[in-house]
Amino acid sequence: MPVLRNIGCLATCRAEGPQGELHPVRDAAVAWRGDRIEWVGAERDLPQAFRGEDGLDAGGALVVPGLVDSHTHLAFGGWRAGEFEQRIAGAGYLEIARRGGGIAATVASTRAASDEELLARCRAHLAGMRSLGVTTVECKSGYGLDLDTEIRLLRIYRRLAEEGPTRIVATLLGAHVVGPEFRDRRAEYVELVIGEMIPRAAVEGLARFCDVFVEESAFTVEEARRILRAGQAAGLGAKLHADQLTAGGGAELAGEVGAVSADHLERISEAGIAALAAAGTVAGSLPLASLYLNQSPLPARRLLEAGVAVAVATDFNPGSAPSWHLPLALTLACTLQRMTPAEALKGATIVAARSVGLEAEVGSVEPGKRADLAVIDAPDPNHWLYHFRPNACRRTIAAGRVVHEAVDA
Repeated sequence: MPVLRNIGCLATCRAEGPQGELHPVRDAAVAWRGDRIEWVGAERDLPQAFRGEDGLDAGGALVVPGLVDSHTHLAFGGWRAGEFEQRIAGAGYLEIARRGGGIAATVASTRAASDEELLARCRAHLAGMRSLGVTTVECKSGYGLDLDTEIRLLRIYRRLAEEGPTRIVATLLGAHVVGPEFRDRRAEYVELVIGEMIPRAAVEGLARFCDVFVEESAFTVEEARRILRAGQAAGLGAKLHADQLTAGGGAELAGEVGAVSADHLERISEAGIAALAAAGTVAGSLPLASLYLNQSPLPARRLLEAGVAVAVATDFNPGSAPSWHLPLALTLACTLQRMTPAEALKGATIVAARSVGLEAEVGSVEPGKRADLAVIDAPDPNHWLYHFRPNACRRTIAAGRVVHEAVDA
């Protein structure tokens, strides 16, 4: 039974209490058997049965739960670096889309890529994420926008989940925008999502959630309601991209349908905040997208004060958030959104786990949970997120196995 000893500060990140309560243990140890944690506490209280077991030394560092990136668009073809310069020159998200860029450009590249090309890219991205301490990743489709490619992307996620060691949560985002072949037949595209994509994803067990982008350039509230209700009827939980560019009622709809999360929310209304609070829906903060799009970020303090839990994720995608650096997103959540380091960390652990339906499995360091841990070269979360570095993660443990070790560790 492995034991991680000499932990200077263990942020257990249990669910109870306010978001800023990390339930830390000083001078701690963690023991696990197989892929499950068996004991957590102060090292001086380590039970005798564990004292002779093989040990790993945390070197007095900070240890946190394996991080959960609860919003990514992992599988895509190509990149969109040209749009970066266009935005700097003043072009907006919708203007770039009207020029044929944006999601449509990535759809073309993704459709043209082979399964093996997409798998190789995803594996490389996941390895980079693990090196930062990320052990669970939500992965959306949405760059196919036809039946065959959407299902192909979800099957790629299933293969990645089978390979491990990263825990994969797949989400059907066929309703990202209207597919290019259906620009003048949007009602037919909505029927394609409802009548073919959702049933196929559900029957094959390819997705845990159904997501819809509610926005002027994507889907209306009425269309999204139909799609999400169809997903729920097929056994898929509801998620939304909501209120990113305009206050379009996405958050209110998320509350109405009991969505597990509503993400973006840069333009959320007071009614939307109240709807999320009443439904217990997690607000998904994506500060990298706010940074790249030069937007005012999600109003985290208003949401937290209203009783809405706030997850923090990367939104990793080739256009508006071309980075899988979750620790950078956490630092931005602090500086741009005025979340405390503790609130941000909990937002990428137990709150993020809740937003992907895995709070009973991952997101905190407790007996019975999966043995996912990250050893961080910092004395505490405040110092870690204040002193930004390329990578402060010294070791990542996923399902009880060391899957990343810093070369100079």
